[in-house]
Amino acid sequence: MPEVDTTATRQVIVAVDHVDKHFTTPDGQPLPVLEDINFELSEGEIVALLGKSGSGKSTLLRCIAGLLAPTSGTVSYRGTPLNGANPGVAMVFQSFALLPWLTVQANTEMGLEARGMPPAERHPLALKMIDLIGLDGFEQAYPKELSGGMRQRVGFARALVVEPDALLMDEPFSALDVLTAENLRTELLNLWKGKDFPTKAILIVTHNIEEAVLMADRIFVLTSNPGRLRAEIPDPLPRPRDRRSPEFEALVDQIYGIMTGRETDDAGQPAPALEPALASPTELPLPDVSVGGLAGLMEILANLGGHADLPDLAKILTFEVDDLLPIVDAAEMLGFAKVADADLHLSPEGDEWVHADIQRSKELFAEVARERAPLVRAIVRALETTKDGTLNERFFLDLLGRGFGEDEARAQLNTAINWGRYGEVFDYDADDGELMLEKAAYPVD
Repeated sequence: MPEVDTTATRQVIVAVDHVDKHFTTPDGQPLPVLEDINFELSEGEIVALLGKSGSGKSTLLRCIAGLLAPTSGTVSYRGTPLNGANPGVAMVFQSFALLPWLTVQANTEMGLEARGMPPAERHPLALKMIDLIGLDGFEQAYPKELSGGMRQRVGFARALVVEPDALLMDEPFSALDVLTAENLRTELLNLWKGKDFPTKAILIVTHNIEEAVLMADRIFVLTSNPGRLRAEIPDPLPRPRDRRSPEFEALVDQIYGIMTGRETDDAGQPAPALEPALASPTELPLPDVSVGGLAGLMEILANLGGHADLPDLAKILTFEVDDLLPIVDAAEMLGFAKVADADLHLSPEGDEWVHADIQRSKELFAEVARERAPLVRAIVRALETTKDGTLNERFFLDLLGRGFGEDEARAQLNTAINWGRYGEVFDYDADDGELMLEKAAYPVD
């Protein structure tokens, strides 16, 4: 049984030492994804890497697996720096990553076959693992015949059959429906308590706060753009953990406050807040949120008296608490709301926007977006410098490409277009990719 050993004698399986990871944009510029990451994964523990989109969680996991090499720093397996694939880990992926032309048994045997194990030896090991993971009777089925939860069970069987020192999981439950994910999560934790569980440690990447609190012994919270370790939180709650207990809810609130709170400096003091009116589009990216989604949250907040506990609000809306984070970030960026710990408060500007008629709401949104949404402001000012108030989207995508990957640059521009259109600040012709300044746009101060 892989009980958590609280003594100092636990064996370190994986050590991450001052790891940075940069990618290169198409024009040759460095794109920082991870910065100065340090932590250890030891025998007998489940560790969660928790962060928003853009925090580099999956990139860090791939560095630990040896699938990506750090730009600087080292990842070590039992004291030996990696120089290729990590021999002591196996991975479970969000997308299942099964080969559709292979049966459940053949998919499960892939890792053993890659290690050169002959069929007579690997067959019984695979069958035993298939039985352990709850797929007995489906050995000769193909992935297309299985539900999402059953496919992910095959992913677990394939990873565990090689008896890795550490099991790495990249958001393994996020592609499943809520009930299936909860069931599989519970079964995995039950197996973890057993004496014969074939791995010594688990490292799970997730953006789900409650999942991290439910599963982990330690939780590392990463910031975004680039990913840095903001906090390490021990989870002392005994298993099985009750989501409805005050202790569980208090830990969720604590982590929520960390994820929505200010950055800290080297001395642990709150760092100066990045002022949206002065930030560049790469320093303060737009949250991936539609105006309709933002308006919906602000209206609900107003109906609740102008303030709400974020985890309680998530329960009212039947969302995971972390699903609200992008909308909360957008509300804070635009000055419509403020976050204090895990509480969201409607600002006077937000209250005015919520209660305005359609035309006035557009005018208010245009004013704050031009002032406080860095990419919207940059687009407007660029359009105002042209002779006819138009520019092709490639101009902005090329600039965004210096700070974001191609997909994220596209997503940033799409969000800016959604916001600009709603406020009637600028328009967009999708056929030719032209952005056009609205004639009624307000002049720049």
